[in-house]
Amino acid sequence: MKILHNFDELLTNEKTAVTVGKFDGLHTGHELLIDHIVKKRSEGYLAAAVTFDRPVGNVIFGKKEKVLMTLYEKRALLEHQGVDILVELPFHEQIRKLSPEAFIHNLTQQLHMKYMIVGKDFTFGHKGRGDVCLLRTLAAQEGFALDVIDKIKSDDRDISSTFIREEIAAGHIEHANALLGYSYYIIGRISHGNQIGSRKIGRPTINIIPPEDKLMPPNGVYVTEAVLLGRTYHGVTNVGLRPTVEEAEKRLGVETHILDFDRDVYDKEAKIVFKSFIRPERKFEDFATLKAQIEQDVRTTYQYFNGKQT
Repeated sequence: MKILHNFDELLTNEKTAVTVGKFDGLHTGHELLIDHIVKKRSEGYLAAAVTFDRPVGNVIFGKKEKVLMTLYEKRALLEHQGVDILVELPFHEQIRKLSPEAFIHNLTQQLHMKYMIVGKDFTFGHKGRGDVCLLRTLAAQEGFALDVIDKIKSDDRDISSTFIREEIAAGHIEHANALLGYSYYIIGRISHGNQIGSRKIGRPTINIIPPEDKLMPPNGVYVTEAVLLGRTYHGVTNVGLRPTVEEAEKRLGVETHILDFDRDVYDKEAKIVFKSFIRPERKFEDFATLKAQIEQDVRTTYQYFNGKQT
């Protein structure tokens, strides 16, 4: 997949099928758009997704909203889905002030856009002045085919990144996964911990420090899968500050015990996939009590996966 960062880099003579959006989380609604442009490859198009290099709302409204998916994670998933070109436009003043007409003209002239698909609530250009009605007019003027599709709904509500963000923040991880169309995950490099899991509890763990801009589920213990070294393993994960452990500095961490696994994987990249919530994080009176609870968490995790297999 080719990654581009501004309109000056977009020059191509091959016709493209394009969709535009923030694509935070790449949920089931986004997947429908991506699926359409990827299918156009069989007609000789390149599949191109156009997005921005940072959360638009954080720039325009000064929000500090965390993302469902980092740029690194978004790139990997779009490439897996078959996208040929990913355009990550820098959301600076020059881009923000493009008129709707200029924005579309850049796509047709620079990216050779001959097909576009968007949702019915799509807006574009300076202050979101462009809408689907204007887009239909521009499609006729600029000479590209346009499809506009309805939003996918769940519980009588449009599936959106905002909806999913609310569900994750509330700890409704299984419902969030259903809305996403895949299980929520974090990707990170395994760091060296203080070995407490191995020395005092007898359950070695891998530790990941989440990216600062990544939305994490509420602090607690989760049934997870760990994807590393090209394989997928079952695991039990604690998200939080480990209140039972005395530490000079508390940092939010993702600490995973991988079932039936004992290998040195420090500095390797791992993907931790959240499947189900077990319990909130809490402080225990001593390590013996913590160890007993962790053993119960491990049993719960085995039962979860055994149940999924039957």
